Amino acid sequence: MIFPDLMEHFYKVHVEPIIWAMLLMMIGFLVARLVSTSLVKSMIKHLTPQQSMLLKRIVFYLIVALFAASAVQELGFQIGAFLGAAGILTVAIGIASQTSMSNIISGVFMIGEKPFEVGHTVRVGDTQGEILSIDLLSVKIRTPDNTMVRIPNETLIKSSIINLSSFPIRRIDLKIGVAYKEDLERVKQVLFDVAYKNPLSLIEPKPSFLILGFGESAVDLQFSVWGSRPHFYELKNTIQVEIKKAFEEMGIEMPFPSRTLYTSAGINVLPTKLTSS
Repeated sequence: MIFPDLMEHFYKVHVEPIIWAMLLMMIGFLVARLVSTSLVKSMIKHLTPQQSMLLKRIVFYLIVALFAASAVQELGFQIGAFLGAAGILTVAIGIASQTSMSNIISGVFMIGEKPFEVGHTVRVGDTQGEILSIDLLSVKIRTPDNTMVRIPNETLIKSSIINLSSFPIRRIDLKIGVAYKEDLERVKQVLFDVAYKNPLSLIEPKPSFLILGFGESAVDLQFSVWGSRPHFYELKNTIQVEIKKAFEEMGIEMPFPSRTLYTSAGINVLPTKLTSS
């Protein structure tokens, strides 16, 4: 009878707490996933994609942490001592990884400031693309050639960020050069006719015409049109094709750079001879 009693005692002291702890963790993961998903679905209309992602993660890890604390207590550990050791470990890790902590703090600031959201198109330095995710350490961007760029939050917080998706409409500035002999009022009318006929060009705000200056071989102009954000690149391509076609039909010259060379009379030019090696 001694051996069965020892086995029962061993089971109650060592095996049973481990089983309960494992069950608590499994239940915790299931409850955390269910609650976080349900909460986000119920508030999806009031949250941005990034806020939904952040709320889901916070709720999930908070519930898991509560069940983990219960599992640790089930194993016989004192929660107070465990939290104290975890705090000391966290401080040590924080000191050893100051860059990561800086990225986390920068990420918190960006999430609060909301300079962009998931799905927006941004330009940071030479990188332009769509925001895939905004995490505590970095932001992931998908470029137009379908490559993923990871930018640390600390770098973003120190950089100038151009958000191309903040407003529903964007302006296209076209630089155009016409010959000096052309009537600029006539050129202006042709440009406005092209803009009004393009279905992607907005009537309001109105297109604008600006004389930039006198270049070496042409009068430099800027013609600006407005379009909706989803059709920005389509409008930019089609209107340039239409402008070139309209200029050709109306006989408006778009000159290319040229040079005129003059030689002074009475100066003998040294003869040149091409030789092959």
